[in-house]
Amino acid sequence: MREFFDAATGFPAFAFTSALVVVLVFWLLVMVGGAEADGFDADVDLHPAGLGGVPVTVAVSLAVLAGWFSALTGSVLIGRAGLTGLAHAAADVVLLLVSLLFAWQGARGLVRPLAKLFPDEPGPSRQDFIGSVCTIRTGRVDAGFGQAEVAARDGAVAVVQVRQEPRARESALTAGSSALLYAYDDAGEFFWVAPYAASLDPGHPRADHG
Repeated sequence: MREFFDAATGFPAFAFTSALVVVLVFWLLVMVGGAEADGFDADVDLHPAGLGGVPVTVAVSLAVLAGWFSALTGSVLIGRAGLTGLAHAAADVVLLLVSLLFAWQGARGLVRPLAKLFPDEPGPSRQDFIGSVCTIRTGRVDAGFGQAEVAARDGAVAVVQVRQEPRARESALTAGSSALLYAYDDAGEFFWVAPYAASLDPGHPRADHG
């Protein structure tokens, strides 16, 4: 145990040990709500370094962990080799360079599978649905009731709350009807809809034969 403690607090592992302490404190703050995991991502692009696809904090944490492991293991091996003087100092410098390279390569290897858990694009927002055509799934839609299905850009189907203006009663919407989402009410968290007929769409083939 003493051997590993001396290695972790000696050169070059101490640099990575200090960084690892900072990383652990940061993730403890994230766990208790004192910080955000992606709070340092503004204007930082790690794709050129092969570390893109995950939050910067995740990439840095992985690099620090890989570098610390490499430096700690190397320091223990150098200590057991019995090197002294200039030979020991030269081995430490080489180990530092190797650990930095291992930190980068190790993080790259770990980032690739983790990137699948962090999609590049955020999910669709409610505003993205405005202008979309939905399918009514309730028996009626009025000023206080109604649901519909609408397809997101990625092909996923979302169920949204919809409402129809009272004065549009002559164009009642029922289950299976197509409707246009034309506005969103933030307070009520629902979309205003109007009846939609594909034949009235200027881009529809039948629109020119009305």
